[in-house]
Amino acid sequence: MKIDAFSHNSVLLQESICGLNIKSDGIYVDGTAGGAGHSTEIAKKLTDGKLFAFDRDPDAFEVCKARLCKYSAEVINDNFCEMKSYLNDRGIFELDGVLIDLGVSSYQLDNPTRGFSYKHDGMLDMRMSKKGFTAADVVNGYSKDDLIYILKKYGEEKFARSIASNIVKRREKKSIERTSELAEIIKTSIPARARRDKNPCKRSFQAIRIVVNGELDSLESGIECAFNMLKPGGRLVIITFHSLEDRIVKHKYIEWSKGCICPPGSPICICGNLPKAKIINKKAIEPSEQEKKNNRRSQSAKLRILEKL
Repeated sequence: MKIDAFSHNSVLLQESICGLNIKSDGIYVDGTAGGAGHSTEIAKKLTDGKLFAFDRDPDAFEVCKARLCKYSAEVINDNFCEMKSYLNDRGIFELDGVLIDLGVSSYQLDNPTRGFSYKHDGMLDMRMSKKGFTAADVVNGYSKDDLIYILKKYGEEKFARSIASNIVKRREKKSIERTSELAEIIKTSIPARARRDKNPCKRSFQAIRIVVNGELDSLESGIECAFNMLKPGGRLVIITFHSLEDRIVKHKYIEWSKGCICPPGSPICICGNLPKAKIINKKAIEPSEQEKKNNRRSQSAKLRILEKL
């Protein structure tokens, strides 16, 4: 692919780089390197340090290799939840900071051949790694009950039952292979009053994408791994784009920053539990109004920063 074709506006760029509190000799991980926007800014600040940039998308991997070649950086074509084994094999057991930007890149969304977008017609794919089962496999292979479950759980879709029923009816006649076919089924499954403000396909496409890529499982295991590898004083900086991701991150941060876990009303602490981290920003940092105006895909972004004690 052409390197220039992979474009992506890095969300909350300066806020996340500032949140990492970068040391010039530190070891850092960008868990979702994408178009190397955040990675490049991290690498620029390193002299004796090193950046390890992970991305499971083979297109992003090639782009990052080209864009980071002049810096002290190594690019890895793998899921960030695998960082521990990869880094340990290279003799690295502690990190000064980890950044994870959970958004889907503009390149992935705007490229019809990747099948992520309900706005562009293409094959129903949605695989970030270009490996494994596709969105078409989910849509055509999952039972009605399973479709209802994933649309409710991962898309928080109120009309999940109607959408799933219409998917099953349509695929009995012909396999659903294209994004435009699925988008049309979703739109006709939702009452007109619910279609006025936002594109009704967003929630269902999100739910199917999460299942295809195992996104929430990767997030939970990945942030555990990242936190365990941090040095004292190291920072974990995460940008989320929907409530399911943000809830996982927020709850983990609270868990790690909690001290005593004795039952309420205990006269003295007997658990001896001490906080493992401190939350740097109690309230999630959101893009400025100017950034939201310039980049509509940043509008739902939330940034949370944690420092290990």
